[in-house]
Amino acid sequence: MAGVAVGAQAQTELHVAAASDLQPVLPTLAAEYEKQTGVKVVPSFGSSAVLAQQITNGAPQDVYLSADTVHPAQLVKAGLALDLQTYARGVLVVWARKDSPAQPVSVNSLTSDKVSKIAVANDAHAPYGVAATSALKALGLYDKVKPKLVVGENIGQTAQFVLTGNAQVGLISLTIASSQAYKSAGSFVPVPRVYGEIKQSGAVVAASKQQAAAKAFLAWLTSDAVQKQLPGFGLDPAK
Repeated sequence: MAGVAVGAQAQTELHVAAASDLQPVLPTLAAEYEKQTGVKVVPSFGSSAVLAQQITNGAPQDVYLSADTVHPAQLVKAGLALDLQTYARGVLVVWARKDSPAQPVSVNSLTSDKVSKIAVANDAHAPYGVAATSALKALGLYDKVKPKLVVGENIGQTAQFVLTGNAQVGLISLTIASSQAYKSAGSFVPVPRVYGEIKQSGAVVAASKQQAAAKAFLAWLTSDAVQKQLPGFGLDPAK
């Protein structure tokens, strides 16, 4: 039994605070990383702003993966994070269930009289919410659809609103729209790239007791081998 206990203690565990758009992505990459290195990645998901606040309040995380650059840069400036790196670029889509009145889904279906609820992420907390607001304004649709908006605290909750029928259509991340559950339940179209770039960046949490392991994981995420895989998950490579 002693041998088992020592073995369990010997495995490095990295706690990663990750933006909700990575929920369909990170478990697969984490399993690959563990297979390659023996390091177990333990993710927790939330909106980028909420995760940043938790880290500010002392949450025991090793790596922070945001869906923007603003929040990790603020942590770096405050001395709470270091080694800021862009690891991916996000893509915004319009998604609807197969049985939605928004079908055939398009940006124009947002203004349809048949559509009464449109899910978007909170633009105060979630970078995909910022992108959604920006896109709707740039397309001249924001004032028309504002009364229909149903706001999720993060992009994961926003997508759930549409999947469960609590909204008829939603502006969500391509990562979630590309996941098996959403591919089988509905369809999507990309939002025209009129929104600000969703530059997803990460950093090592300064209070982490596993600085070297955290830096190594971030370096692996930005490596060519991983970057080449990102389009398959619904993300554009960092560069």
